[in-house]
Amino acid sequence: MPSTDALAEYHRKRDFRRTAEPKGSTGPGGRPEPSFVVQIHDATAMHFDFRLEVDGVLRSWAVPKGPSADPHDKRLAMPTEDHPLDYADFEGVIAEGEYGGGTVIIWDEGTYHGLATDRRGREIPFADALRDGHASFCLHGGKLRGGYALTRTRPGGDGQHETWLLVKKNDRHASSHHGAQPRRARSARTGRTLKGVAADAAADGPSER
Repeated sequence: MPSTDALAEYHRKRDFRRTAEPKGSTGPGGRPEPSFVVQIHDATAMHFDFRLEVDGVLRSWAVPKGPSADPHDKRLAMPTEDHPLDYADFEGVIAEGEYGGGTVIIWDEGTYHGLATDRRGREIPFADALRDGHASFCLHGGKLRGGYALTRTRPGGDGQHETWLLVKKNDRHASSHHGAQPRRARSARTGRTLKGVAADAAADGPSER
């Protein structure tokens, strides 16, 4: 289980009187397999947020170009703070001036399972694989399916930001499809585009989720 401070950074960055993002808490998910979600975030710089349920929180990476089904694509993934599990349901507009201000849609979601094993073929806990800098996993989503790997390419510390690569494995789900066009992409939940979510939020007021 995560520590009580697992979401401290998430909470520190947000004023929940002004943002509709969930305050959330840590805890186990409700599915037999852990969940994942990919959200498109039209913030200062458009990017995809790739989130995996690990030890009661969503471990998160900002992926500027988004996940790709092409094994030749090596997508830069930059870690962000852990998010609460109910952030996987968030779709709406973060108020201007707030951290991450902009529109969010749920682009894909589903479950995953880890693929990392030790030399004896025993499964390695996913949190341990991430800590060691290389985690292989299989996604079961509506758009993303099959094997992927996250590999740390630059550790944090000494004033440097940690960086990872997100790469598709060469399996039967691999293709030459490089990823979504964010402004044309539609929500996996509601079918809305970023523009549609923003328009709905403007019509419904600041409580839109």
